[in-house]
Amino acid sequence: MKTYAANRKGILQRSVRYLSTAAAAVMVMFSLFTTPLQAQWIQTNGPTGGRITCVAASGTNIFAGTWVGMYVSTNNGTSWTSANSGLTNTNVRSLLISGTNIFAGTHGGGVYLSTNNGTSWSSATSGITSPFVYSLAVSGTYLFAGTLGNGGGVFLSTNNGTSWALVNNGLTNISIYGLTFLGTDIFAATLGGVFRSTNYGSSWTQVNTGLITNSIYSIAAVGTNLFAGTHGDGVYRSTNNGGNWSAVNSGLTNRFVYGFAVMGTNLFA
Repeated sequence: MKTYAANRKGILQRSVRYLSTAAAAVMVMFSLFTTPLQAQWIQTNGPTGGRITCVAASGTNIFAGTWVGMYVSTNNGTSWTSANSGLTNTNVRSLLISGTNIFAGTHGGGVYLSTNNGTSWSSATSGITSPFVYSLAVSGTYLFAGTLGNGGGVFLSTNNGTSWALVNNGLTNISIYGLTFLGTDIFAATLGGVFRSTNYGSSWTQVNTGLITNSIYSIAAVGTNLFAGTHGDGVYRSTNNGGNWSAVNSGLTNRFVYGFAVMGTNLFA
């Protein structure tokens, strides 16, 4: 059996590989859907100091999580300010906006919550037994965190992050890199493929039919379609709630897909 140190070394190696590849392609985005966007990319003035691992918007504020903390821009990226008050771990890997609450998942420090638009943060990790939180998802009062490493897997909070419970029944892989909802079903992207829960995490079923690889690093829902991003095999789509998958890679020149963003009927990889 692997020791904790060996497991953690593996996590760190995967994280470096994951973020190095993501950073190399930070401005390479592909639209899968029909609306042509006549636009161009313009680099913002920061944030500086660390690689950007996640971005989220709340009203007119844009939040960027980096290896060295949280930054916020209130002027469309023209300038950025540090927003780390209360973050005792500043290695931010995931962000979630839920109403007036902002949740941040970190590499080594669990989950943090801000109720004042990032002015201050407090730990919201009670019950989470792995501090490596790489994905967050919410539906109503059901808040989920996907984690890596010993004691990891999927955690559920029904009280706004005050406490968490492990919900791993049926998960055969506990390296969770992505979470998304399609209707009331939640899907987890793992290094063992895609898993689906139809009962808010009480049990999970593997749904990998048609997937050539089980290394799934991102997942997203657009309408009734579900998309899975892989490590080297591009994007797969399911039109039947994960029942089966088919590759949709036409025009995708880089098939290491670590993140999705949804805007209307457009999907960006």
